[in-house]
Amino acid sequence: MINSELINYVKKTKNSFSKQQIKEVLLKTGWNEPDIDEAFKFISKKPRSFLNFFIFFLIIALFFGGSLFFVQKYFKISENAISANLLANLTNLEINQVESKKKLADEKPIMLLFVGDIMLDRGVENVWQRYNNSRYPFLNIFKEIEKADLAFGNLEGSISERGANLKIKYSFRFSQLVIDGLKFAGFDVLSLANNHSFDWGREALEDTVNILRENDILPIGAGMNYLEANSPAIKNIAGAKVAFLAYENIESNSKYDEATKDLAGKSSFNLERVKEEIYAMKQLEVADIIIVSMHWGEEYQLRSNKKQQEIGRALVEAGTDIIIGHHPHVIQEIERYKNGWIAYSLGNFIFDQNFSKETMEGLMLKAIIQDKKIVEIEPVEIKINSSFQPEIIGL
Repeated sequence: MINSELINYVKKTKNSFSKQQIKEVLLKTGWNEPDIDEAFKFISKKPRSFLNFFIFFLIIALFFGGSLFFVQKYFKISENAISANLLANLTNLEINQVESKKKLADEKPIMLLFVGDIMLDRGVENVWQRYNNSRYPFLNIFKEIEKADLAFGNLEGSISERGANLKIKYSFRFSQLVIDGLKFAGFDVLSLANNHSFDWGREALEDTVNILRENDILPIGAGMNYLEANSPAIKNIAGAKVAFLAYENIESNSKYDEATKDLAGKSSFNLERVKEEIYAMKQLEVADIIIVSMHWGEEYQLRSNKKQQEIGRALVEAGTDIIIGHHPHVIQEIERYKNGWIAYSLGNFIFDQNFSKETMEGLMLKAIIQDKKIVEIEPVEIKINSSFQPEIIGL
């Protein structure tokens, strides 16, 4: 049986995109090639003759026109003769319309929650190991995360017991016990597109992807091959289709850790290609909301740089709704640009960088969705205490 949703996508986009472009986007988002080809065949069938339709509608018009004339002539209907039942029905219809509008206004909005860098090694691990509890870093914040319909963060490292240390220092690998803490906290999506997820090599990255999936946490920005690492992850939240993409854009990093056709790795960032994919996703109505996670910028800088701004604004112009930035380890500004928002850096969420006030602070960002649109963005300030636990400032 031909899928009606697929047919509608093809109909809407066939005049704006080539058949091959449409197929590529649909294949990336999970449609089967035979179904796509069948949809193209279906809409290319020759329509019925216009003359047949014209004759059909002419007969209908004549029938109703004659009927109306007959009724008016012999029963002399006027506005004053409308029955009490019809008036009652019209009144009920108006009441139902008012109630429907009120119900729509009272619908519970969807809340997405975004946090910055999560690092569970080194000093953070020393603390939670002392308490023999990988949930310990999240004990002061998990109730706030639980309120969200979906929670996202940037995982700065791998979850594995395997691999070889590929860096001299600042190399992060977490015990497999941390998965219990991440699940307890309530995370649904974690980005692996950063400069630490490959610190312990390909094996450790593969373990991370598998462990997250096995525990119902969606990894983005990395995968077992190029297609997995670069394809959008789409979550259906109360009827709203929310798509996630994740990339790293740090010039000093090599391309060695990027996924290939047959090897696991991280996503690869090419601005023009990413813009085209985002634009196509919106035009094809593959997603209602598009979130792009960007690991970018300069460490410890309190303002975004020109390159971040150029990339962020270009992605919004292509159709991105929210850009979630991280890597600087400090808070940077949030910009409302055209139809989107750019959070250049949310700073640290869990980290042991206790050498400055700025690195021990961060933001959580709430995005409120109603009627499949973002209607509100709310930043929430947090501080990281001496045990490396995030807490909301003022509570």
